[in-house]
Amino acid sequence: MLAVRKARRKLRMGTICSPNPSGTKAASDVCNADWMASLPPHLHNVPLSNLAIPGSHDSFSYWVDEKSPVGPDQTPAIKRLARISLVKKLMKKWSVTQNLTFREQLEAGIRYFDLRVSSKPGDADQEIYFIHGLFGIKVWDGLMEIDSFLTQHPQEIVFLDFNHFYAMDEAHHKCLILRIQEAFGSKLCPACIVESMTLQTLWEKKCQVLIFYHCPFYKQYPFLWPGKKIPAPWANTTSVRKLILFLETTLSERAPRGSFHVSQAILTPRVKTIARGLVGGLKNTLVHRNLPAILDWVKTQKPGAMGVNIITSDFVDLVDFATTVIELNDLLQEDRALAKC
Repeated sequence: MLAVRKARRKLRMGTICSPNPSGTKAASDVCNADWMASLPPHLHNVPLSNLAIPGSHDSFSYWVDEKSPVGPDQTPAIKRLARISLVKKLMKKWSVTQNLTFREQLEAGIRYFDLRVSSKPGDADQEIYFIHGLFGIKVWDGLMEIDSFLTQHPQEIVFLDFNHFYAMDEAHHKCLILRIQEAFGSKLCPACIVESMTLQTLWEKKCQVLIFYHCPFYKQYPFLWPGKKIPAPWANTTSVRKLILFLETTLSERAPRGSFHVSQAILTPRVKTIARGLVGGLKNTLVHRNLPAILDWVKTQKPGAMGVNIITSDFVDLVDFATTVIELNDLLQEDRALAKC
């Protein structure tokens, strides 16, 4: 059975999305651009809530603008300190949680995106930006990048989770929702029963985008899913041991029906963590040395109604994260084979 899994992996993920000048194959170079389309037929009718799906944390934060104002998600004290240019440079080291653009993440196999958005002080046109301490790219630019990929890969499905909103009034929300409609059009999947969401169903309807909107405005639009349909418990710890215990506990408490489930396999810095690693930043201080241990936990998991569903990580390219999560779906195939014996 292990040999079969290795063979499937080579068939599904043996290509390179774009050439690497060094000639080596990094984790981010392995092409998972069509991994959903490549799943075996019997998984096409498994609810998406029962599949293992790789996601990214603060998905948009591969670029933040040091020259922009500090975001409204920060405290007044941080905003005062940020008047010093060096402070913003240090903030950037702790605000960036990904190296890959949306397109690169999609090609690597990421299908769930954690999105936090905000208006920007002084902008009169109601433009909405991604935000994580500092402002990122315009939401519209990110949506168009995702839509371009989906048009080229019509059997891939994405989850866009708009879970934090800052400095946004009703007009801002209406503007953002209109942008979502303009970007994806008929690709948007109307909210319905979670268990009815299978690859086959979505392919037949030509739907590719599930939008989760953690704000009461979702009630006004049929293509917005309520945030409660995609819980994402947060461990809020710097300890790998505590994180894994938390992930195990929340999985054991997962509702067997009625929602998707996000396992946030991430560590969160404390103030003293930032103080100790001020210049090193999030990646060098906390993520790089702990990610292999977190990936080891991922490798022990199994998808299913009471198993893992969506798993998110910081810096998804540092290890073979997406491929490791995708391969968990092979366990569902093994279950089927054993049932026939």
